[in-house]
Amino acid sequence: MMPAGDSSEREIATIGADDRRLAVSLIVSFDGIEHVGRLWFAEEEWEDQGIPDRGVISGRTEDEVIASARALTEPELLARHQRATVNKRRYLSLRAVTDEILRKVRYLNQVAVSMRAGLIDLDGAAAEIDFTEHQLHELVARLRDAAGVEDQA
Repeated sequence: MMPAGDSSEREIATIGADDRRLAVSLIVSFDGIEHVGRLWFAEEEWEDQGIPDRGVISGRTEDEVIASARALTEPELLARHQRATVNKRRYLSLRAVTDEILRKVRYLNQVAVSMRAGLIDLDGAAAEIDFTEHQLHELVARLRDAAGVEDQA
């Protein structure tokens, strides 16, 4: 099981949309309860991140999420791409930093709750809390550079 807040990326498919080839990838993270995947669509010729689907694919394991994503048909992937295009965000860098902050806050809370419940030792939990707090400070410092910058899609 991956630690809460960590994520992995998998290539899912390549689809055709409006005379373009789109690489479809899946980013899976564990939120402390379940594995959650989000599809990303990027033109093959471009080097950008692409645009995310607003829907999520969840499962008990990372493999379950990946299998569910790979089971989507091309028409289903095209429909998700259309939804992503209609609802695409303009400030992807800011959103990425914000999402990472939220993952770290959830993880911080999970560690603190586990520590208070006696599930993990105090010294290890304190070190993990300190490290996560340091990561949060670094992420907050990145907000300034990402705020107000409209990403090109």
